[in-house]
Amino acid sequence: MKHKRLFIGILTGVLILIVVLFAAGYFMVDYALKPGELTTRSRNINGSWEQMRHDYPELGPWLDSLHTVDALKETYIENERGERLHAFYVPAARPTRRTALIIHGYTDNAIRMMPIGYLYSRQLGYNILLPDLHAHGLSEGDAVQMGWLDRLDIQRWANEARQLFGDSIRTVVHGISMGAATTMMFSGDVEQMNVQPPQCFVEDCGYTSVWDEFAGELKNRFGLPAFPLLDIASLFCQWRYGWNFREASALEQVRQCTLPMLFIHGDADTFVPTWMVHPLYEAKPGPKELWLVPGAEHAVSYKENKEEYTRRVKNFVDKYIR
Repeated sequence: MKHKRLFIGILTGVLILIVVLFAAGYFMVDYALKPGELTTRSRNINGSWEQMRHDYPELGPWLDSLHTVDALKETYIENERGERLHAFYVPAARPTRRTALIIHGYTDNAIRMMPIGYLYSRQLGYNILLPDLHAHGLSEGDAVQMGWLDRLDIQRWANEARQLFGDSIRTVVHGISMGAATTMMFSGDVEQMNVQPPQCFVEDCGYTSVWDEFAGELKNRFGLPAFPLLDIASLFCQWRYGWNFREASALEQVRQCTLPMLFIHGDADTFVPTWMVHPLYEAKPGPKELWLVPGAEHAVSYKENKEEYTRRVKNFVDKYIR
């Protein structure tokens, strides 16, 4: 009888532990892929415009001039799941083939990438296209895709760019943070696409993989190891959204990309830690450049080094886009 009670106690404890782990894994998926900032930040359109004008005063006159001549336009596409995705675009002041496809980060939106839009449009004379990723800004969707399924949407936006600016465009894809991971994930597919690939890529502080990024956040925020919680959360993500944390790897995708890529990363970044850029850079075949930005934390390399950032981006893209 005593052994039986012990067995029942152990079994009950194991079952409770399993239930707790699965509940925690389910919670983690919602915590990571349905954060409150999607509503308070990414979908706060007026607040985003106000913050960009405040943080980047040089944007004000440029944006006002675009509105005056009706040059800041909007467009929509549908993804393979039938969801409507939104983007802003601005044709260059003078007709050109040079085009920048600019990809925002986690809980950001296209508006919050307008400083990079300013770089390409106002300073370099490019056409620009700035999508709202799935579940961000004015695009439909209810969960962040961390770049993995977004890479498929970027293929559609690359086609849309040709519709907007002409079939002969020469394109750079430039992403920051999750947008940089999206850029790298996209880069691994483009040479197998049945369309003209971009000429080059700029990735600014992207992560090696969703698994690595979430494992780091689990440790830093909660003091927890990746196993078993991350494994369970990844299974829930596969079940609910059709992808998992391990397959969503920018590192594996850049191994497939031989097109030119500029890697940018702040050397004081702890959110997407600086060490991640080194295996990414080493894995990438073909033309590549690396700029480690002294003292820069996460996703502020442009804000804190506007002139040098612009110069380095210009020098890079000028080699491949004419």
